[in-house]
Amino acid sequence: MHLYLIRHGQSFVNLKDWTDGNLDAGLTDLGKRQAAALAGWLPQQLLQIDGLYASTMQRARETVQPLCDAYGVEVQWDDRLREIGNNRSDHTPWPPEALPKAYSDYWASERPFATTTPMVEGGETFMHFRTRVGLFIEELVECCRDKTIVAVCHGGVVEAAFDHIF
Repeated sequence: MHLYLIRHGQSFVNLKDWTDGNLDAGLTDLGKRQAAALAGWLPQQLLQIDGLYASTMQRARETVQPLCDAYGVEVQWDDRLREIGNNRSDHTPWPPEALPKAYSDYWASERPFATTTPMVEGGETFMHFRTRVGLFIEELVECCRDKTIVAVCHGGVVEAAFDHIF
């Protein structure tokens, strides 16, 4: 399998001066230009893909849409590709109105069994997050051994995928 993990374009949540906490916010104007540029560039480098997956979070949705158009394929939405802390410990996504607004004051890998969102009950730990990303990859290995897969996700997902694979 050839797996290409792509982090979403710049979003409002990732801006240094963002003060509204963790929201399911979309892309900035720059992020939209980045998504369009990706859709113009990637099909020249990767002529065919067999599957296109994406996180269900808004910033990934907006990043993947130009790729859908460029390749003429439908995206397969997957909650396992959401950023750390945006799912519950049972791997289900928080509804938008219940999305934890803040993370812990420590990096998740420093305390892998502590919740990343201590202000809400049922928040996932780094180990929960790592497991859900690993389950996504293991499923792809079983179904897509000879295929080329593109997944639009988040920086934390890329890191967890590398942990799992290597």
